[in-house]
Amino acid sequence: MKRYLVFALIGPFVGGFLLLLTTTYQSGYWTQTSLGEVGKLFAVFFKTLQYSYLFGLLPSLMIGAIDDILIHVRRVGPSLRMLLVGLFAFVLASLTYSSRGPDSGGVQFILYGLVGFVPAAISSWLVHRYVKEPQPVATTT
Repeated sequence: MKRYLVFALIGPFVGGFLLLLTTTYQSGYWTQTSLGEVGKLFAVFFKTLQYSYLFGLLPSLMIGAIDDILIHVRRVGPSLRMLLVGLFAFVLASLTYSSRGPDSGGVQFILYGLVGFVPAAISSWLVHRYVKEPQPVATTT
């Protein structure tokens, strides 16, 4: 249960911030930036944080479920699990957020993929580091 709580708290927060950074970069906002505009970016982030949790909670819990499934596979170690969870989230976020029109490209695919990869990998690492994982039951035959 703690695993899902970590994914629910960390995923939308980090993912929402990275999504905001990606969309502002894609719109050309960062071409001429001053310190005041960076302050506006953080103001927008904190004003829209509720929407990050509203729309990011369910996908974060789904990625947490993938992590929960992979923890029961004996051959998958913690670092491979973090990578697999991150790659799964990368693909899902890229397909969800990036467009398929004439303005699409590799940079857009990677930036929107990182919106999913980074929160998933951080959440999986935090779960591995701070949440007690179930140990496989030894069977005697």
